[in-house]
Amino acid sequence: MPQAPEAPLQAAAQEARAWPFEEARRLIKRLEKLEGGADKAVIFETGYGPSGLPHIGTFGEVARTTMVRHAFEVLTEGKRKTRLVCFSDDMDGLRKVPDNVPNRDMLAAHIGKPLSSVPDPFSNEYPSFAAHNNARLRRFLDRFGFEYEFLSATECYKAGKFDATLLKMLEVYDHVMDIILPTLGPERRATYSPFLPVSPKSGKVLQVPMVERNPKQGTITYLDPDTGAKVETPVTGGRVKCQWKADWAMRWTALGVDYEMAGKDLIDSVTLSSRICRALGAVPPESFIYELFLDQDGAKISKSKGNGLTVDEWLTYASPESLSLFMFQKPKAAKKLFFDVIPKTVDEYLAFLAKYPQEEAKAKLDNPIWHIHAGTPPQAELPISFALLLNLVSVSNAEDKATLWGFIRKYAPDATPEQHPVLDHLVGYALAYYHAFVRPAKTYRLPTEHERKALQALADALGKVKPDASGEDLQNLVYEVGKTHAFEPLRAWFSALYEVLLGQAQGPRFGGFIELYGVENTRRLIDRAIKGELAGEAKRHGVDRKKPPGRISYS
Repeated sequence: MPQAPEAPLQAAAQEARAWPFEEARRLIKRLEKLEGGADKAVIFETGYGPSGLPHIGTFGEVARTTMVRHAFEVLTEGKRKTRLVCFSDDMDGLRKVPDNVPNRDMLAAHIGKPLSSVPDPFSNEYPSFAAHNNARLRRFLDRFGFEYEFLSATECYKAGKFDATLLKMLEVYDHVMDIILPTLGPERRATYSPFLPVSPKSGKVLQVPMVERNPKQGTITYLDPDTGAKVETPVTGGRVKCQWKADWAMRWTALGVDYEMAGKDLIDSVTLSSRICRALGAVPPESFIYELFLDQDGAKISKSKGNGLTVDEWLTYASPESLSLFMFQKPKAAKKLFFDVIPKTVDEYLAFLAKYPQEEAKAKLDNPIWHIHAGTPPQAELPISFALLLNLVSVSNAEDKATLWGFIRKYAPDATPEQHPVLDHLVGYALAYYHAFVRPAKTYRLPTEHERKALQALADALGKVKPDASGEDLQNLVYEVGKTHAFEPLRAWFSALYEVLLGQAQGPRFGGFIELYGVENTRRLIDRAIKGELAGEAKRHGVDRKKPPGRISYS
């Protein structure tokens, strides 16, 4: 359990407006009204379908739920026991063979069987397809240090953990059918039952109608789809599983779930499962509906289309903390999730981190950093931004960390990788991001005659600056050159600097860039641009300088 915050923070928490605190207050009100709510362990749940591998949505749901859990623990001063259950629906039948797995022909022979009964297509290391993917899920969650309990649907069903609730489901069978049937089409309605028997002969999860029910005996009867014979089976002991919406409600009831998030695409499922939960005599959990991620063109991200980012891709170019920030910000707003958002999110994380130590208690609790780091953010002195690092890599053609650190020490002589580990990580991320995305998108152009004269004037002025000129002094000098040469509007001057010198549409605060890159290095860069060497190199490398600068932006 996270440590209790200091007294000022504890007092401020009661009025904190950050969305995890708002969610935690809703949960507290639920418990106040719930019979036995004062004494029960508070259960947070996230669900996972093990027919696929963990993905960025999995991370987002667990990270956000963890933030709400921590806010709840702070508001209740750590006096309530809480649990975060990560539940794997591994008793679902395999409906189709995934495109991204080996041994697809082998898997095809097991269509319809529970995922926990399908052989592992990847290796002989695990007893089933579900066991392999469940292990991947747990390693994935452990990688980020999440505190959770893992539960398997197969184990819960077979161990009897759900038996009492399944018998209750059998008692209220007609009520459940009244809830679900109006939402189905005629064909689906003809075969629907909240119970899916597991065939003792084929091992498949059967989609068959019930012909008899015996609540006193705790059994259902169905027709074997192969022979037409009647088969009576108990609903307990893992001999059946429930259909999706009934299963969700049954799980909420059996486990006593108090809080669960879901994507916007599951709103109808949440509504129907909540009604079934009430039919079972339970109170559905507090729900939080979050928006879905979009790709750079505004289309919904699809795992099958591969039009979004994976966790591994994000972590190649930025820190886990920056990904947590992306998940924290505006969870109820649709957000584009593609590579261009990474630099901006990294610098936002660093800005929030830098502000945190000086903030008042209330502001600290509204700062995403407090939620990302469970109330104990690291101390980090970062002399430069990630955006500036990217531009430094760009113009210096740095291939390794040592080269970049040489420039950084000119800007901040006391900075070292050992004393600034966060910055050292950023250096590595900047190199990786530059080579993957920035360099391929660079489009240098030749300066116009007007721009050439201004650039030469800037180079001459830089030759006269004092050795200790600050970034602010250099920024003012750049402004004055632009004004003297009558750029209207003045931002056209900065656009010219970025397009001619950096080969991109936008860029950093230019005075800070000069301070970091060095005055003489900047003068040489200007000289090469005026001579056409930068645009000439781009052309030799196959970049058409007539095209507009690339879309990648770091400012």
